[in-house]
Amino acid sequence: MRSLILIDSFAQIFRGYFAVRVLTSHDGTPTNAVFAMAKFLLKLHADYPADTFDGAFVFDLGKPAHRLELAPDYKANRPPAPPDLTAQIPIVRDLIRAFGWPLFEQQAWEADDLISALTNAFPEREIRIISADKDLAQLINARVAMLVPSRTGTGFELRDEAAVLEKFGVPPSGIIDYLALVGDTADNIPGIEGVGPKTAARLISECGSIDAILANPAAVASENLRRKLVDGAEHLRRNQALVRLLREPPAGADWSDAMLARTAPDFRRIRELAAKLDLNSIIRDVEKIAPETAFDDASDDLFAASAPAAAEKPEKPAEKAPEKPASDQLEFDF
Repeated sequence: MRSLILIDSFAQIFRGYFAVRVLTSHDGTPTNAVFAMAKFLLKLHADYPADTFDGAFVFDLGKPAHRLELAPDYKANRPPAPPDLTAQIPIVRDLIRAFGWPLFEQQAWEADDLISALTNAFPEREIRIISADKDLAQLINARVAMLVPSRTGTGFELRDEAAVLEKFGVPPSGIIDYLALVGDTADNIPGIEGVGPKTAARLISECGSIDAILANPAAVASENLRRKLVDGAEHLRRNQALVRLLREPPAGADWSDAMLARTAPDFRRIRELAAKLDLNSIIRDVEKIAPETAFDDASDDLFAASAPAAAEKPEKPAEKAPEKPASDQLEFDF
């Protein structure tokens, strides 16, 4: 059975957008997010080829009604995505398809919930999730692990059960309660005042769970902390519901192995997209790995509109960029 690679799409798009700044084509079209995604897709092609791994790029689509009912201000702290990034999304999606990856999305579903439901719907598959989102750590088990993009941009760090325990101080089964206690500023979920990561990990380690703490508050030695937890019981319950990822597919969904089947990259289409945006280094990379027949019958003037290689450099020295939000703290409004 082929393993699955599931990519948290917007998290990766944001990461690439902020990593590559002030890149445009000869006509001024912003291309930094497209360029970064092309490099990422080339790495996936090399490390997780289509003839060995299935999978999909999973996208957020619309607002999660069940969370907004619990917390109308859920993710309300996120600024809108920059216009020059939004303009690149259709091209990024075309590029992903050209590399042979299915795109997976569902109205009113967040990508994290879809990824969670997919891990549950295909229990016979080994699954790797490409994301740095700590919410997804609740899904990790002997069969499911995360591939967290390294800060150096050179590869992925495996986050398995042991790595979750080392990073958070709790096993994957304790992540929901851990996040309910400390909160999640990226999603505008406040935790319990005065409870940080170390305290949360200690509480879960000593007491087992939030349910156990609320059932027997006396198990918490600190009177001040005990009072905060008891007084915040309703808040904790709400946080648990907000953090807990959905496990079942959307109503009426008919999921099958075929929807996660990848195809071989369409190198001709990839080169065409790169040429239109003057991404000449991507063209060179593609030509190095494409089969000799990949460009048979391609138009002789495919590159007529392509600018010289220098087009991939900024048109002018980059001004100091304004302080930016974390790459997972933007909001698209589709």
